[in-house]
Amino acid sequence: MSLPPEKASELKQLIHQQLSKMDVHGRIREILAETIREELAPDQQQLSTEDLIKALRRRGIIDDVMKELNFVTDNVDQEIPHSPKQPVCFTDKQSTLLKKTNIDPTRRYLYLQVLGGKAFLEHLQEPEPLPGQICSTFTLCLHFRNQRFRSKPVPCACEPDFHDGFLLEVHRENLGDGTRMADSTTMLSISDPIHMVLIKTDIFGETTLVASYFLEWRSVLGSENGVTNLTVELMGVGTESKVSVGILNIKLEMYPSLSQTLSQEVVNTQLALERQKTAEKERLFLVYAKQWWREYLQIRPSHNSRLVKIFAQDENGINRPVCSYVKPLRAGRLLDTPRQAARFVNVLGYERAPVIGGGGKQEQWCTLLAFLCRNKGDCEDHANLLCSLLLGYGLEAFVCVGTKAKGVPHAWVMTCGTDGTITFWESLTGHRYIHKSNNPDEPPVAEQPKPLYPYRTIGCVFNHQMFLGNCQPSDSVETCVFDLNDESKWKPMSEEAIKSVCAPGATTSLPPFPPLCASTIDASVTSNEIEMQLRLLVSEHRKDLGLTTVWEDQLSYLLSPALASYEFERTTSISAGNEEFQDAIRRAVPDGHTFKGFPIHFVYRNARRAFATCLRSPFCEEIICCRGDQVRLAVRVRVFTYPESACAVWIMFACECVS
Repeated sequence: MSLPPEKASELKQLIHQQLSKMDVHGRIREILAETIREELAPDQQQLSTEDLIKALRRRGIIDDVMKELNFVTDNVDQEIPHSPKQPVCFTDKQSTLLKKTNIDPTRRYLYLQVLGGKAFLEHLQEPEPLPGQICSTFTLCLHFRNQRFRSKPVPCACEPDFHDGFLLEVHRENLGDGTRMADSTTMLSISDPIHMVLIKTDIFGETTLVASYFLEWRSVLGSENGVTNLTVELMGVGTESKVSVGILNIKLEMYPSLSQTLSQEVVNTQLALERQKTAEKERLFLVYAKQWWREYLQIRPSHNSRLVKIFAQDENGINRPVCSYVKPLRAGRLLDTPRQAARFVNVLGYERAPVIGGGGKQEQWCTLLAFLCRNKGDCEDHANLLCSLLLGYGLEAFVCVGTKAKGVPHAWVMTCGTDGTITFWESLTGHRYIHKSNNPDEPPVAEQPKPLYPYRTIGCVFNHQMFLGNCQPSDSVETCVFDLNDESKWKPMSEEAIKSVCAPGATTSLPPFPPLCASTIDASVTSNEIEMQLRLLVSEHRKDLGLTTVWEDQLSYLLSPALASYEFERTTSISAGNEEFQDAIRRAVPDGHTFKGFPIHFVYRNARRAFATCLRSPFCEEIICCRGDQVRLAVRVRVFTYPESACAVWIMFACECVS
């Protein structure tokens, strides 16, 4: 096992500190003296090392030391075939434990260290936080070749104190024969960048995307001793993508050390060739897209007003083909069904891209890592993720671009069944709608079913392989026929042209898709914490009104099945368990008493914010401020966790009082 020298010395120091803390040396001296006194014959002058170890083991000293020096490995929920070796991550210099220890000495690693930041001028006047004070923080998230890492949060400052190391595995099975370690030439052909996303979290837990950067790491292959230092300038996102937000000092080092480094000229030539090849592919696709658009307008001039979205800007202001934002994504064992995937996407927060001043909506389609790390995004981000997950489950899924009521642009997901059934999936709510086309040529007397979905018009549909523009006389969803093979209704783009710029590895400018991460939230602990906070808030609120508060613990417990049933229904569209809940409540509430309950759902864990929202409901306020004889209050919180630490929080307030 190869460790960086500073980590090896740090590990030795930690072990030494622990041994001193346990006074192991003193205990060994005592046992040594006792063993010599009891076990050595008068004519025997020395004690062997083996005898001493036996004595130490007999008295439990070695077992005690090993218990104190245990190494903890994280449980990462990934499918075994995709990730035979989990990445190593050193993140906390103060920690007495290494987070992960499964380093394979036969594989090649890139050790990336973040050695502080500077010139984060927006935080120039930021006061230094006092010990224990809650403050805004920066967190750096990384993705490289199906491995994800997250730094420890550091207080926001002009010179943030980033000091983290990440061990990135470069080697993989299909590089050569799988038995040899990847050499410099082999690694030079690996064009995957290191995607770095900087997130700011404020004191209320709200996240903001600060920067998104693709680090070209292969310069280390041409540096002396396989070590290089870089200064990375991070640019803002969206409308601020041309403005510098700060600088990170980064050190890259290969482990084990390279036996033979490449010349910097060779590395630069390879990178220049890749950029040239990518630029040519993108140029040819742009020429083709322009020709396709001219042909589309020739069908009907009114097509010019339809929402046919061929390119979209990412968080860095770079135009990418929309098909590159979607790719079949497998969730491993983190999500079991397509509907559970829809629920997961639904509980990720919704936030429109920020815009300075007026002028309508700011366009920003986020890369998947930026969306997941921020834990919220616009409707297009949700639709792209849901479509990718449904494709991963083997469904024929497409992102639809069109409008809702009042002409508001919107994106949602559509699946096409083998029997021709068209299903719309609303990624912001998790709702599903079966589409039945209304025939505009039917006589007016024929009763047309009113659509339940909120969509009004549709301009195009796309996934990772196909792009089709709606060329039917009307772009109304209600009358639209979704026979995607009929070129008189849907004008397709060449699948070969899409593949040339959107297939995995087709160009070096495409950001690779990261895997999903398991939740780090303990559902039971978080549920209890929020419930205790809400009890305190209710008691304080009633005290301000001159009311006393009596909590009924048994009634609170009886509310749990209802909350579980609500979440089950959101995930499966099936209602279950309501009869048992109603029967239990009838038994618990005495004759002559009235029971009132108010369930509500949130996708955040801020108890104070949730309580303020609840009080805006007259019905909930009536329960919380209930007056009368023998008033008993109850509250139950149930947190349901999903990947990426997203969660659905169900809360029910209830009371019983004399009728």
